[in-house]
Parts: sequence; structure tokens; C-alpha cells
Amino acid sequence: MEVLRVKTGRRTQLVDVTEQVERLVAAAGVVSGLCYLYVPHTTAGVMINEHFDPHVGTDLEGVFDRLVPRSGPYRHSEGNSDSHAKAVLTGTSQMIFVEQGKLLLGPWQGVFFCEFDGPRERKMWVRVMGDAR
Repeated sequence: MEVLRVKTGRRTQLVDVTEQVERLVAAAGVVSGLCYLYVPHTTAGVMINEHFDPHVGTDLEGVFDRLVPRSGPYRHSEGNSDSHAKAVLTGTSQMIFVEQGKLLLGPWQGVFFCEFDGPRERKMWVRVMGDAR
């Protein structure tokens, strides 16, 4: 298992980590298998979405902030209840097929680390499993 460290600069931020994950897959030497991504945080997540146009990520940040506003009738006393709810919406894991040593993503797809309680340094665990070269 590898640890991918992600530094965020805003409270809500989608960080395209596709290239970093692809490098880890290549280094693992797996030709055919699976890449499992897991975010061990309760106020962050991981998702797959379009990464060709950078405005998609920015637009989605706004969507999350409008769907789950920072202030609300929350009981959690730390002031980050919205961050927990947003993490539930994205989920904390993704699984991607690996074929011919590469992530099997659609032509427009990328992997995003989803920060909802930043800025801070986070981690994502990456495990690549399968048949090696």
C-alpha cells in the first residue's frame, strides 16, 4: 500500500490526483488488476469525474457548498457538520480497473481528492493488486 499526500488550500477543494495515482499504478508493475483508493478522513472523500475541463471541479465545489451549506441547524459542535455530510455524498473509496498497466478510466475521467474541511494536509491510501509483469 502506498500513501498519497494531498495538501489543500481551501475549505472546499477538489484536487485532481489522477497523475499521482497513475504513477503509483505504473510503479506497482501490475498489468491487469485493481487500484483501490481509500481516504481515511471523515471530512474528505474521493470521486471520479471529468477532469479535462478544470471548471467542472470548481463548479462541483460550488454545488457541494450549495447542497450542504456551512451554517445550518447542526448539532455537531466543531463547526464542520457540513464537511461530514459532503464526505458522505462522495464516499471515502473508489475502485478502478487496471489494464495494460494503466487505470481503466473513460476518456474524460479523472480521480479527485475531495477536501471539505481544509485547508490542511491529507492522505489517500492506494493499493494496486493484480497480475504483475
